[in-house]
Amino acid sequence: MRIIFMGTPEFAVPALRALHAAGHEVACVYTQPPRPAGRGKKLSPSPVQVEAERLGVPVRVPVSLRGAEAQAEFAALDADVAVVAAYGLILPQPVLDAPRHGCLNIHASLLPRWRGAAPIHRAVMAGDAETGVTIMQMEAGLDTGPTLHKFAVPVGCKTTGELFAELGELGAAAMVEVLAELAAFPAQVQDDGAAIYAPKIDKGEAKIDWTQGAGAIERLVRGLAPFPGAWFELEGERVKLLLAEMAEGSGAPGTVLDDDFTIACGTGAIRPLKLQRAGKPVLERAEFLRGRAVAVGTRLA
Repeated sequence: MRIIFMGTPEFAVPALRALHAAGHEVACVYTQPPRPAGRGKKLSPSPVQVEAERLGVPVRVPVSLRGAEAQAEFAALDADVAVVAAYGLILPQPVLDAPRHGCLNIHASLLPRWRGAAPIHRAVMAGDAETGVTIMQMEAGLDTGPTLHKFAVPVGCKTTGELFAELGELGAAAMVEVLAELAAFPAQVQDDGAAIYAPKIDKGEAKIDWTQGAGAIERLVRGLAPFPGAWFELEGERVKLLLAEMAEGSGAPGTVLDDDFTIACGTGAIRPLKLQRAGKPVLERAEFLRGRAVAVGTRLA
């Protein structure tokens, strides 16, 4: 097929690579414009742009697709289908209608559960037993279009970062399978009554509330790892907690219970496994404690 590919983060790169390798003609890649990154705030292209340039595929980086000129340029590509994976821009109806087979999206959840911007984070934080990817036909609503194909994976003890990588590869394979025989995947209307939304992660959610139960805090830590990262205050210093385990113990919420950095929660306790001080590398608990002793009885905020 002649394809327009639309995506931005690392999650979308496997799909672009797989479609190209499967022999489809990727006529153009649409991605978000380069953003300032690093200490020097130098403009850096998106991971999808880097991969497209490596593959020799033309790249466009519009700030919007709402204008008539941008929509005409899109339609002029005369695509069979547009494949979308975490692109980051709203697609107006003329864009959705332009390819012969419309726009197909790789969504990182088992729709209709977790429609919206942060489906992987929300699945982990909610304690879902499984998540997955859905190939869906895009329409004007937020992830409301009919579904064509689904793959499920267990969540287990995985972090959001680990699931991003796994689901990116799974979504790529699923999209290649769908495009190989589109007629074999009839559209299924979603059950709107079963829909749950996955709003963007708010910065305020990342601060650990030690009055919550240990299970909820452990899921929050995995759900926000590695980005944006759950955090707490240790004697006025912000520390990210990137991995933790459930532990035995009880006490006032936020209290350090022993020399192994067990921390009391509203119910139960957790023990950090990976931590990061501001501007420092991620450390295992033992390394962290060698550089930053934490006395028993310390109260974390």
